[in-house]
Amino acid sequence: MTLAGKRALVTGASRGIGAAIAKALAAEGADVAITYEKSADSAAKVVDAIKATGRKAVAIQADSADVAAVQASIDKTVAALGGLDILVNNAGILRLGGLSDISLADIDALLNVNVRSPIIASKAALPHLGKGGRIITIGSYFADRVPAPVLGVYAASKSALIAFNKALARELGPKDITVNLVQPGSIDTDMNPAHGPTADTLKQFMALGRYGAAEDIANAVAFLASAKAKYITGSALTVDGGANA
Repeated sequence: MTLAGKRALVTGASRGIGAAIAKALAAEGADVAITYEKSADSAAKVVDAIKATGRKAVAIQADSADVAAVQASIDKTVAALGGLDILVNNAGILRLGGLSDISLADIDALLNVNVRSPIIASKAALPHLGKGGRIITIGSYFADRVPAPVLGVYAASKSALIAFNKALARELGPKDITVNLVQPGSIDTDMNPAHGPTADTLKQFMALGRYGAAEDIANAVAFLASAKAKYITGSALTVDGGANA
């Protein structure tokens, strides 16, 4: 129980990586709030699974592209759990297209959800985080390597998080709050299934030759959230099966 007594918010956690993170934090003793956009039933199942472990849990409807909703999700978490110790900026979207083809709407959506939302959520969380607080953001291994032109804007949205992560780590270091980035590779989720149309191509890049599980990312987040990682900040932990090796 490395997180006993801690209060966490995981954004975009009704399924996939976010749901696995929320459950992993609860398994280590944290009370957990999650946000979701539309999947109320899936979010309720995550909450039920967490409550079954004896931890507090709450689901908060919030569109990560909506600044007011993101800010309100922090306030609702604090009200429901009695405070906030760990923020996991997990919500993210994928839109593909070369620069000549991708729409302005898709560009705006990628920047609003993948870049602006983590910044706004982190800013709103600052007044509530005390000594030993944690901010962990989920990026992508495509921030370091872009093997296809259709990934350009998506990769740019994820690489922006590297600079933000480093700067915020320096800003919050004097308060003993750590800030880290986890960069997943190909993880078997609805967004990128292990047997999807591009799976065989992606597997060719991986040293391990296989997709990861959502729990692989959740375990990395749980470690960074714990006191075991108290001297790690400003870092990007890539969990990609060696795809970027």
